[in-house]
Amino acid sequence: MVNLITSKDNPVIKLYQKLSSSKKERLQYGLFVLEGLRIVEDAVKENSGLTHLIMTEPAYEKFGSNLFQADLRDTKILVISNELGNKIASTGTTQGVFAICRIPVERRLTFLENGRYVVLFGLQDPGNVGMIIRTADALGIDGVILSGSCDLYSPKVIRSTMGSVFRTNIIIENDAEKLFSMLNENSVYTSAAVIDKDAQDVTGCSFEGCQAVFIGNEGNGLPKEISNRCDRRVTIPMNGNINSLNAAMAAGILMWELKK
Repeated sequence: MVNLITSKDNPVIKLYQKLSSSKKERLQYGLFVLEGLRIVEDAVKENSGLTHLIMTEPAYEKFGSNLFQADLRDTKILVISNELGNKIASTGTTQGVFAICRIPVERRLTFLENGRYVVLFGLQDPGNVGMIIRTADALGIDGVILSGSCDLYSPKVIRSTMGSVFRTNIIIENDAEKLFSMLNENSVYTSAAVIDKDAQDVTGCSFEGCQAVFIGNEGNGLPKEISNRCDRRVTIPMNGNINSLNAAMAAGILMWELKK
């Protein structure tokens, strides 16, 4: 029988809580946390560097046999009480499955001849960022670039990706000059998504060659200096009195057009 951990002062439990609540701690340790059976299974399947697998007693009995079929030689397994599971959970109804995972040391993006990419510039809603990554995975987008956006490794972003964070090519480049230099050096044609009747209707645009679409902040959109640096400005045509869409919804439409 495994040793049951009940103390909130256990070093791994304290580490998990630090990583869950603080970007600074995630960067310092080079680790982030996962919660939920599906995303932990995806991390195991994609060999994503699990350092610790943490399960409540009921979860250990219910899900352990499936999870233990994978190679977990480099993963420490802890079984904790239900009370402790509820304490470290960030969801209202937890499945009792948690993990600590390594942040990749360096993420690189290869620009393909006819690649399709999306740049999330200044997005601050974790749910939107996670949903866009998930949609990019579903549509076969070749890469996602985060620039000045919320922390990719925050629990809400990770949870919202539903495991797509492990399957999608993602890089972070917060320096706008380096971002545009990288895109120019790789002959990436850029489109700025804007709300402007004078911009090109995205449904009528040609997307030949290597392409990237910039999506801006939920409330303010793209800064003018950024949209002006892109090769063109595109917009989603809308009917009636609606003049804007949720950022994740707009990104989904734009990525669909990219892949048509």
